[in-house]
Amino acid sequence: MRINLKAMPRYDAGLVAITIIAVVAFVFVVFSLSPSMSNGPQFSQLKYLSQAEDTLNFDNITRVPNGHWKPVTSPVNLGMHNDIYWFSLLIPPTQSDEHRYVLHIDYPLIDNLDVGVYRSIGSTPVATYSAGDSQPLRLRPIKHVTPLFPLPLSAETQRVFIKVQTSGTIRLPISIWEEREFLNYSSGKSIALGIFFGVLVAMGVSNAFLTFAARNASFLYYSGYVLSLALTLATLHGFGYKYLWVDNAWLQSKSLLLFSSSTIMFAAMFTRSLLPIREFSVKLDNITRSIAWIVGINMIAGFILPYSFMIKVYLLLLTLIVIYTLSLGVWLTLKGVVVARYFTIAWAFLLISGLSASLDNTNLIELPISSNSLLIIGGAVETLILALILAINYSHSREDLISAQQFALEQEKQANIAKEDLLEVQQRYQDDLEYKVEERTLELEITLRELSEVNQELERLNAIDPLTGVHNRRHFDKRLRSEGRRSRREQTPLSLAIIDVDHFKAVNDKYGHDGGDECLIHVTRIFQKLIQRPTDDLCRIGGEEFAIILPNTDLEGARYVIETMREALEASPLLYNGEQVTLTASAGVSTTIIRDEDHAQVLFRHADELLYQAKSAGRNNVKHEYLQEKT
Repeated sequence: MRINLKAMPRYDAGLVAITIIAVVAFVFVVFSLSPSMSNGPQFSQLKYLSQAEDTLNFDNITRVPNGHWKPVTSPVNLGMHNDIYWFSLLIPPTQSDEHRYVLHIDYPLIDNLDVGVYRSIGSTPVATYSAGDSQPLRLRPIKHVTPLFPLPLSAETQRVFIKVQTSGTIRLPISIWEEREFLNYSSGKSIALGIFFGVLVAMGVSNAFLTFAARNASFLYYSGYVLSLALTLATLHGFGYKYLWVDNAWLQSKSLLLFSSSTIMFAAMFTRSLLPIREFSVKLDNITRSIAWIVGINMIAGFILPYSFMIKVYLLLLTLIVIYTLSLGVWLTLKGVVVARYFTIAWAFLLISGLSASLDNTNLIELPISSNSLLIIGGAVETLILALILAINYSHSREDLISAQQFALEQEKQANIAKEDLLEVQQRYQDDLEYKVEERTLELEITLRELSEVNQELERLNAIDPLTGVHNRRHFDKRLRSEGRRSRREQTPLSLAIIDVDHFKAVNDKYGHDGGDECLIHVTRIFQKLIQRPTDDLCRIGGEEFAIILPNTDLEGARYVIETMREALEASPLLYNGEQVTLTASAGVSTTIIRDEDHAQVLFRHADELLYQAKSAGRNNVKHEYLQEKT
C-alpha cells in the first residue's frame, strides 16, 4: 500500500475542505446527542467523602456529619484512587406518575456501584440498587449499556447516596432524566453510534478482504487497527459488555487496556508499512517496529498485572507514542514524502483526541465535552481522511496503469513490425529446422531405447549371484520389502526360510575354493528343482547361506517345502574328483502376516534365530515357528 505521490497540490484543498466539513459535522452530531438538562429535572447538593476501609453502608451513611462531606460538581472526575467513595445528592419531587425519574451515570467502566434512595425523613433507604461491570449485566435494575436506576415516586425531595469502588477512574457523569425524555435521547444516540460502529466495522472487514485481493499486509494492519478502535470505543460506551462479551466480568475488566493497546499496536505496524521510513532512517524504522512489540507486551502483561498499574503504564506509552508518531510524520513531510502530510493530519486527530481523553479520564486535564465524544470525533475524522488517502492511491494507481497501458500498446506496435520482419526469416528456416528436429528426435529415441535395454540388463545382472545363478542379497532385500507390503495389504501369511549348508568351512578347507563353489552350485540346483511356484524366490544371501521367500504360504506348508529340500540335499551327494561329498543343511522357518514397514525385518531376524536353534540342535534339521508365538 506504499503511496508514491510526487506532487499532488490539487488534492490539498480537497483534503482541507473535507477535514473541516468532517470535524464540523461530527461535532454537531456529538453535541446534538449530548444531554441538555436546562429544562429537565435537576439535582442539587452534590458532595462526596472517601474512606480507606469499608466501614459505611446504607444503614449508617445518613449518620455521617455534614462536615465530613466535600462539595463537588458534575461531571465528577476524581482521578484514579483505590479508596471507597460515597456521593450524596438531592433530587426534586416527582411531578406526577407520568413523569418518573431515572438516575443515569453515563460511564460504564465502574467496577462496583451501589445506589440507595432515601426520603427526606428517615434513615433507611426506600430502594437500593447495584450495578457496575464486576457483576453480571442481568442483575442491573435496568439492562442498559451504562448504569441506569429507576427512582421511586415521591412528592418530596429525596436524597440519593451512591457508593463507588473501582480500579479505574472515579468518574461519575450524573444526570436525572424523565423516563420519556431519556428514551428519546437514548434511542437517537444508539442510532448515531450504531451508524458510526457500522462504518468502522465495514471499513475493517472490507480492508481485510482487500488483504487477500491485493496481497498487501498494509490492508491487514489497517483492518486490525479499525476493528480494534471499534472495540475500544464499544468498551468505553458499554456496548461490548452488553452485546459482545455478555456477563464476562473478567474480560470487561481487561477489555479497555486490551483493545486500546491493540489499536496502538496495529497503528504502529500500519505506520511502518505505509510510510517509507526505512528509506530515510533504519534506526527510526527499528524504533517504529519496537513500538508494536512493546505495546503488544504491555497488552499481554495487562492480563497478569493489576489494571490500575497497567493503565498508567499504557498512558505513559501512549503519550510517548503520540509525540513520536506526529514527529515522525512531520519529519517525513519535510523530507518530501507527500503521503506523510496526509498521514500526519489523519493521525493527529485520533492520537490527540485519544491522548486528551486518556488524560481527562485520569483527571489530569478537564475537557469541555465528553472524552468518549472526543474519541468518536477523532476516530471518524481519521477514518475519513485515511479513506481519502486510499482513494488518492487508487486514482494515482489508475493513472499509472493507463500510462503503462499506452506505453505497452506502443511497444506492442513496434514489436508487431519487428515480428513481421522475422516471420519471413522464420518461414525460410522452418522447414529445415523441422527436418533436423525430427532427425535428432529419431536418433534420440533409438539411443534411449538402447540405453533402456542396457539398463534392464544391468539391473538383472545386479540382482543375480554370478556363481549360482540365483538371485543375490540385493534382490532379496527388495523382494522381501515388496512381499511384506503385499502381505500387509492383502492380509496373507508370508513365510521366510533361512538355510545354511552345514560344516561348509570344513568342505572348503578339504576340497579348496573350487570344490566349495561346486558344492554351492550343487545345493542351488537341488533347491531350484524343488521350488514349484513362480512366486517363490530362492536367493543366496551369504557365503553358504540361502533364503527362500514363500508368499501366501502358511507355516506348515513352508516347513514341508524346506524339509523336502533338506532331505533331497542329504540324499544327493556331490561327486567331486572321484569322491562323494555328502552335504546337509540346517534351516529356520518363520511365518507371519506383516503389520507395518519394519515387520518384514523382524520376520527375517526371527527366521535367522530359528536357524541358529537348528544348528544348536545338531544341524541337519528344520526349526519352524510362527512369529506371533515369539512375540
